[in-house]
Amino acid sequence: MAHASGRHFLQIPGPTNVPGRVLRAMAAPTIDHRGPEFAELARQVLAGVGRLCGTTRPVALYPSSGTGAWEAALVNTLSPGDRVLAFDTGHFATLWSRMAAALGLTVDLVPGDWRQGVDPGHVEARLSADAGHEIKAVTIVQNETSTGAASPIQLIREAMDRAAHPALLIVDTISSLGSVEYQHDEWGVDVTVWCSQKGMMLPPGLGLNAISAKALGASRRARLPRSYWDWQPMLDAAATGLFPYTPATNLLFGLREALALFDEEGLPAVFARHARHAEATRRAVRGWGLDIVCRNPDHYSSTLTGVLVPDGHDADLVRTVILERYNMSLGAGLGRLATRAFRIGHLGHLGDLELAGTLCGVEMGLAQAGVPITRDGVTAALDYLGPAA
Repeated sequence: MAHASGRHFLQIPGPTNVPGRVLRAMAAPTIDHRGPEFAELARQVLAGVGRLCGTTRPVALYPSSGTGAWEAALVNTLSPGDRVLAFDTGHFATLWSRMAAALGLTVDLVPGDWRQGVDPGHVEARLSADAGHEIKAVTIVQNETSTGAASPIQLIREAMDRAAHPALLIVDTISSLGSVEYQHDEWGVDVTVWCSQKGMMLPPGLGLNAISAKALGASRRARLPRSYWDWQPMLDAAATGLFPYTPATNLLFGLREALALFDEEGLPAVFARHARHAEATRRAVRGWGLDIVCRNPDHYSSTLTGVLVPDGHDADLVRTVILERYNMSLGAGLGRLATRAFRIGHLGHLGDLELAGTLCGVEMGLAQAGVPITRDGVTAALDYLGPAA
């Protein structure tokens, strides 16, 4: 790759761009994680992440990736052989179900075409048929990062209630929390899983679980082995500010600054900005004459858009051309979408001009890679962004 002037455009669906304020906050000198200054920092950020996901209960925060937070959600609530209902909505939903199987759980994986989220009616039907209540948990990826298809968590909770089934609702919000509305308590979610490097505007390294009273009760009966991932010592930190092992100290400095950014913009404005950028991106894709991976408009993601390239063309070649010529990274197609799709991330610390530049780069790169497109995508996006802003 030749020298490229200007900044690199990181438009993958995570890790996302880290705001300068957050980077500078993390550059502070490391402090004693057993001292009073750190205890105050920890209590402050733990309360802040609770507000972000809509819970008044303590949140477990680990030095981990989102994958670690996945495991914490499972091992704290379930026992060997327990049955889990999962839905194959994309690459990450599949990985989570494989983890559950590797931990000794029995997984009922409902097949999917990777073009839409979870249908609440399918959840209700499956649970209504489980008269013996053998299913102990339902796992849902709210926003499938590999496809750009979102699942309606509130409607899924209502479907579970109609089925009068006691299964836990465990939700992955890794690529959605902090970018779209989410209410852990109000929606009746039992465990919410997320991490730092997407809508939270931080580098990787923090994994989080929000936990209902019902889930905490289940943890007292659960028999899957756990030590590092045990909730209770982490939940105790919400009151004491002291973690059971070394926390990611400087990431918590950054988290405090990221929470301040959320407060300054206001969550409704954050969510509206993400929705506006998502719609502008979809209009661009249609303007190019290409197909969006998610084909159910009710399930469109506000944080990323998956784009299918026509048969006979290679999405990875498109991404390579865009990286080498225009210094921009796009998300690769994963699993069954490998080489067939690329992903445009539009989440986190992103403004209208940055999105416009992103779409310009994609349009130029598609043409340069020989993909047959109509050069109307950027115009369509700008026509929307101007009045909609």
